Amino acid sequence: MALPVEEWRRCAARCRAALGPALRERLEAAPPGEALRLGCGLLRPGAEEAAALQRLCRRARTGKEPAAARWYREEGNRRFGRCCYGDAALLYSQAASHELPGSPEASLCFANRSAALFHLGHFEVCLEDIARAQSHGYPDRLLPKVLLRKAECLLRLGRVPDAADALAAVENKIAVDGIMTSPAHQTLLKKLNQLKLKVCERESCPEAARETCGDTQRETEIWEENDSISGASSSLSLKFNTEKGRHLVASRDILPGQNLLKEEAFVSVLCPEEGESRLLQDSSEMVWDTQFTNADLYCHRCLKQLLASVPCRGCSYAKYCSQNCADTAWEQYHRTECSLGALLLTLGVFCHVALRTVLLAGFSEVSRLVVRSHDDDDLHSAKARCKHPRDAPDTRTGTRGIPGCNDNGQYQSSYRAVFNLLPHAEKHSPEHKFLCMLSVVAICRKLQEAGLEAAVLNQESSEKGSGPKACEKTSDELSPELQIMAEAMLRHVLQLQCNAQAITVMQELGSGDGAVVNKKPVRLATAFFPVLSLLNHSCSPNISVSFSGTAATVRASQPISSGQEIFHCYGPHRCRMKVAERQQLLSQYFFECRCQACLEELESGDKSVVSMRNSFCCPSCQASMQGEDVLCCSNEACARSVSRESLSRHLRDLQRQIKKALELLRDSRADEAIKMLLKCQMDARNFLSPEHLLMGEMEDHLAQVYATLGKWQEAARHLERSIQIVEMHHGPSSVEMGHELFKLAQILFNGFAVSEALSTIQRAEKILTVHCGPQSTHIRELQEMKTCLLELPKSILQRT
Repeated sequence: MALPVEEWRRCAARCRAALGPALRERLEAAPPGEALRLGCGLLRPGAEEAAALQRLCRRARTGKEPAAARWYREEGNRRFGRCCYGDAALLYSQAASHELPGSPEASLCFANRSAALFHLGHFEVCLEDIARAQSHGYPDRLLPKVLLRKAECLLRLGRVPDAADALAAVENKIAVDGIMTSPAHQTLLKKLNQLKLKVCERESCPEAARETCGDTQRETEIWEENDSISGASSSLSLKFNTEKGRHLVASRDILPGQNLLKEEAFVSVLCPEEGESRLLQDSSEMVWDTQFTNADLYCHRCLKQLLASVPCRGCSYAKYCSQNCADTAWEQYHRTECSLGALLLTLGVFCHVALRTVLLAGFSEVSRLVVRSHDDDDLHSAKARCKHPRDAPDTRTGTRGIPGCNDNGQYQSSYRAVFNLLPHAEKHSPEHKFLCMLSVVAICRKLQEAGLEAAVLNQESSEKGSGPKACEKTSDELSPELQIMAEAMLRHVLQLQCNAQAITVMQELGSGDGAVVNKKPVRLATAFFPVLSLLNHSCSPNISVSFSGTAATVRASQPISSGQEIFHCYGPHRCRMKVAERQQLLSQYFFECRCQACLEELESGDKSVVSMRNSFCCPSCQASMQGEDVLCCSNEACARSVSRESLSRHLRDLQRQIKKALELLRDSRADEAIKMLLKCQMDARNFLSPEHLLMGEMEDHLAQVYATLGKWQEAARHLERSIQIVEMHHGPSSVEMGHELFKLAQILFNGFAVSEALSTIQRAEKILTVHCGPQSTHIRELQEMKTCLLELPKSILQRT
């Protein structure tokens, strides 16, 4: 959720409507500093809006709740008992996030999670959890059990001496505790003796103790970095003109797949959209569920996928992949954000990104740039200033005059570059600017009330996880220093509408433990990438962007000639929607797209290919339907007419049925899922064009179900039909085509169709190398499949 919750948006709208005309006009014309000062008066303590926001924040549950911890731990025990170890580990993580740090209850969560991780084969991470359990005061009477688990992990990892030491510790513990006579104790002794025998066997056979290392030297891509643009290839140049603003062009011919840019996000914030329903509920409703969201599955700092999360010591929301990430996040920004979690979830990701941006930059740098901006034109004339002739480079200054460049003419991925991204303040609606201003004031008010102002200004270092000191007094105005931070935050919130970059990942659908892994792209975080933001939009881009954690990599997706501009797609792509839809979506960026794809479609006046492929067909004769509100059959002999709303309703019903079929598959009711999908397919043929994307999705789902049943030939047949439709929509060399071919390669590999598998692997490898690079996970998996197939005996290869 980029913007605040709907209730706060309505509250801000009512507040603005209640203003007198003079004050409203004054606010609309005011520079940001003055607008924020006026906003402080509107949101003073005791005001109706402040009370409403407090009520909304009470719905966001980010604190430690022992009752929740018990519920999650007990639910984890139930899942563990049913051998659902992955779910159990996640539930134990949820329980740990609600326990108080250092408590014995927290140690039980880590110990239980270590057992789940052991069964999942994650032995190194299991050892880390055992250490966490011990450091949190794991009960002495239960210690032999986890020490045996530790010894077995070490043995599985080939660390025989360490395993022997762990077993000796168990024996010493048992000796100190006395004779063990209960059935549970006897089982423990039996396990101990079994492990001792295994250790003896490994010590007598050193070769068996050595674990072969599967890591191979991965080829590194050739990379020559640009002297003027941080993280960019030397094949790019930064240009500026009044029509296009800042943009990148090729300084030499570029080949498909060539790496053009590697950039770490200046700031990123995990998107909580999927978890909003669980986090935002009345505090009186003590309801928890077992639905996991991205906030539970990824590190809140580096965005690495979590196996065993390290919870924040102060809140239940933030989770990290390691103690190092947790400590770094605390020092950089989370010591301020921790107690503001409920407010930030209520105000949305854009406000959260704005706050974290100024915290990472530090007061000194923020102050320097805000004061400097006062010396130039104010926030409302930022665009005009950017396009002023004095800012345009000439032959003497090169890139030195381009906004965002440093005094040496270098454009770096720095706060200076972020600050100089255009906020387009004059183009935002007065209502939106008022909402942003009031939200920023709310954050600053909370910082004052919570006694966090000094931490924001980098004047003190709070103890990790300790609660903030209450502010001794409140004021209707912000301090001069906090006023500066507020101005910068308001600028960043406005910038994000045009400059926010979504960090996406390919997320596994289902458990991910099948022979064929089905994935879909998911928006994981919102970030500022100042160098990536230099790229202008095209509905037919010439680059592909991929992400690894918080890092973006840009590669050429097609040949780019010297002098040609580098284009990114901001979302609306010519393969996915018609020109009118694209233009409407792009209006949020305050420009009318005049890319080649749009011009061609607008000039031709013909119905777009996308529109025709995703069109309805006549329920009577299957000819295409034409028209707007009322659709008429294109077949003159039929001439049937149907309302668009009727067919759209039919389409929504069909999508609901498909969703039910996938739920059946998740419940291991594959035969029922097949019947429902085949029925959906027959129904769809009566009113959707054969090339409709939904027709391809149904073929893809059928392939997934048949693969689950091990019926590889049927799975391959359906997936090949899906691939035909994907190719029609996205093109033969698109990343979407690459992902579909990757799935087909998995199916053919598992079905032992060697020659077809090798051919498909080659096609997928060629496409995905261009879009994802030769070192990507997909490429490594394809290469592993190819190696395995080529190592088969010749007699088998000849028969396939």
